[in-house]
Amino acid sequence: MNIQRLDAVRDAARSSHLVPGCRLCGSRLSHTFVDLGMSPPCESFLQAEDVDQMEAYFPLKVLVCETCYLVQLKEYMSPESIFTEYAYFSSFSTSWVAHAKLYCEQVAQRLGLGKDSLAVELASNDGYLLQHFPQLGVPVLGIEPAANVARVAIDKGIPTRVDFFGERLARQLLSEGLAADLIIGNNVLAQVPDLNDFVGGMKILLKPEGTITLEFPHVERLIAENQFDTIYHEHFSYFSLVTIAAMALRHGLRLVDVEELSTHGGSLRVYLAHHDSEQRTSQRVDDLLARERRHGLTNMSTYASFGHKAAMAKRDLLAFLISAKNEGKRICGYGAPGKGNTLLNYCAIGPDFLDFTVDRNPYKHGRFTPGMHIPIRPVAAIDDAKPDYILILPWNLKDEIIRQMSHVAAWGAKFVVPIPFVTVIDPSEL
Repeated sequence: MNIQRLDAVRDAARSSHLVPGCRLCGSRLSHTFVDLGMSPPCESFLQAEDVDQMEAYFPLKVLVCETCYLVQLKEYMSPESIFTEYAYFSSFSTSWVAHAKLYCEQVAQRLGLGKDSLAVELASNDGYLLQHFPQLGVPVLGIEPAANVARVAIDKGIPTRVDFFGERLARQLLSEGLAADLIIGNNVLAQVPDLNDFVGGMKILLKPEGTITLEFPHVERLIAENQFDTIYHEHFSYFSLVTIAAMALRHGLRLVDVEELSTHGGSLRVYLAHHDSEQRTSQRVDDLLARERRHGLTNMSTYASFGHKAAMAKRDLLAFLISAKNEGKRICGYGAPGKGNTLLNYCAIGPDFLDFTVDRNPYKHGRFTPGMHIPIRPVAAIDDAKPDYILILPWNLKDEIIRQMSHVAAWGAKFVVPIPFVTVIDPSEL
């Protein structure tokens, strides 16, 4: 992070309003979900000349609302400071692009989308998803606040607005004669500090019989599988279906369907429509709401116990790494995702444990991870170094990564998956 960028983050932190109550329902927040200490912004990768400069750190203390059960961070950082220039490009994950392509094909058929329809994606990134609609004959519009990422989509020929979405932009688009048959929000809802403005904007932009689909990590799975590293500053909120139902009701929307997905360690895809829409509500909505209640997601004791599980996983991973290093083993990382930086900083894992990490994204090559300053290299660096262990930081992509890197079995290397607890995978046995 250069000096100008650091100053911008500090200024944003000073000027941003710390949420006095729940960002959805306004209730007083007094219950802690987990406290992961202090951590730098997870996507603020450092260039070599910045390593000796001071970094900004903010609390990763997560609270939970006892009224609507929204799990949330205060707005320690503004969206502008996080997303104006962004290091994450969705297209570098092969499995994620394939997931997006399948979704486009299925939803176009389900909703009967065609040349007279409009599909709008919020936080459209580099066009990884919208690029699949034109071949289906469906017009699209992307909305992406990070100009450096949006440029990639625009170069692909995907119409993209560089802006933050909310009621203001929704009214502007409506005044231009644009209204959406489909609004898509994949892994963006968690990144919105002003939920009511964002959802209110979707309500404005959506045609009377239009559909909204939102994908987000499921807090039920986060708790059950100890996914504490999915918590970082750009994720302001973490959702159950109980919370989504309350959010929809607040804005004159209605849950009409829900699907459980394997992506990002376990996600939900919810379908929303206007409250008076003719769309029928699937039985799956009531079934999942009932299951969440059985699993304690409307019981505050469920949330209060999570911090202990995170601390146990930290000790488990450090014990493994200390033992391996004491045996003289070489360890490197695979990936430099946001979740990896939460893990590294919470567990205080630096170059004393990981010689380096690798990533497929050229933007990160030659840079260093925030806080722990682990060098990031191209994937080929693993073949040169021939480490004994490879710590998979984007563990949600572990199957894809192990397939791509199965050749490391030739020199006896093993993969280490840190979540929910340490698992060692020998590729020679697969």
